[in-house]
Amino acid sequence: MTTSPPQTPLQDVWPEEIRLSKAKDRLEIRFDDGAQFSLSAELLRVESPSAEVQGHGAGQKTTPAGKQDILISSIEPVGNYAIRLGFSDGHNTGLFSWGLLYDYALRQDQLMADYLARLANDGARRN
Repeated sequence: MTTSPPQTPLQDVWPEEIRLSKAKDRLEIRFDDGAQFSLSAELLRVESPSAEVQGHGAGQKTTPAGKQDILISSIEPVGNYAIRLGFSDGHNTGLFSWGLLYDYALRQDQLMADYLARLANDGARRN
């Protein structure tokens, strides 16, 4: 479920609905500009904006392996600008701002392709 969004600056996006799929493997988001997206738990986990995944500087990003069957275990609002997602592996330190979620949704195919390439380069697997 992805609809083409209008040209909206990422800092101006606002979610109208955030829903966890029944299987807990996808986050469904509808934004106020009419765009609707479905993001996989795997993508959100491996691209978590946490320091554990992104590191503290350039070149420090890690590539979590074995996350193909990860589930979202919790969604917690953080102020009026983000959510904290908890995952079935215990990870819960990344704050996903509205703009970041929108950006990930727009680039999810490329983000997943990059992730798979990093896994292959590391000799690691998704499951």
